[in-house]
Order: sequence, then C-alpha cells, then structure tokens
Amino acid sequence: MSFFIPFIILFILVYGQICGIKVYDSFIEGAKEGMNITVRIFPYIIAMLLAVSMLRVSGCLDMIIFVLRPLVKILRVPEELLPLIIMKPLSGSGSLGVLADTLKKVGVDSLIGIIAATIMSSTETIFYTITVYYGSIGVKNIRHTLISALIADLAGIATAILVCKKFFG
Repeated sequence: MSFFIPFIILFILVYGQICGIKVYDSFIEGAKEGMNITVRIFPYIIAMLLAVSMLRVSGCLDMIIFVLRPLVKILRVPEELLPLIIMKPLSGSGSLGVLADTLKKVGVDSLIGIIAATIMSSTETIFYTITVYYGSIGVKNIRHTLISALIADLAGIATAILVCKKFFG
C-alpha cells in the first residue's frame, strides 16, 4: 500500500515530462493560488466558527433540543442523537465533539452509538460548506442550495436511523 504515493508522484512527473508540462512551475503556481484562496475564505471560516461557538456557549443549543423533544418522541428518534443532529449541519469539529460526548455516555457498541457514528459519516456540514465555498467566490444568493441540502441531510439522518435500527436494533 505504501508504494502508491511514490508511484503517483512518479506518474505525475513522467506524464508531465511526456506532455511538455513544467511540473514544478505548475506546482508553485497552484500553491500560490491555494494561498490566495485561503486568505479569501479565512474570514468566512472565522465567522462560522464564532457562530457555532456562540450557539453552544449561550445555551441556545439546549433550548433548541428542549423545543424539539416532543417531535423526536413522535418520530421515535433517540433523544441522545438530537445534539448531533442539530450540530452536524453547522460544524464538523463541533459535531465531532458532540459525537465523542454521545459515545462516552452511551458506548460505541450501543445502538445509539452506531446510529450517531452513521449520522456523522452520512451527513454534511451544510452551513459551514455553503459559507466557505459560496463566500470564497462571492455568491450572495444561494437560491435553492440550503433547502436542498437540508432535505438531503434529513434523508441521510432518517436513513441512518432506519438502517441501523433494522440491522443493529
């Protein structure tokens, strides 16, 4: 397995030589462009991290969980999954922390732990992604992106719960 990376590098160098591409110069130009992109998206990343931090610290997340409890009971979704379901669309690192807390409480081999891990790996950090990618290219009107992404996220959550209950419950 470890020979793949040197093989890929060698392939790129040989292919570039055959096609007459200055591989090193292209790499340097790409690195410069990557730095420019990093500088452009940095404010959006900071804003999103600040918003997620404020949501957690202010107690707003707990209030949202309290409001959603009745709906979760009707849908038969384990209540312990609510913090992850709410946090995942906002922040990957925040939801990773919530996942770790959930797994400490319920155990990694429990049904809830398996569902939580499946939700973590089958959903996206929607708001973070939209903020960073659209912000970096200056898109102000996201049109149907958010609604479509939230529907896809809910489908991923529902599927994770149903499949895990079916196979592990």
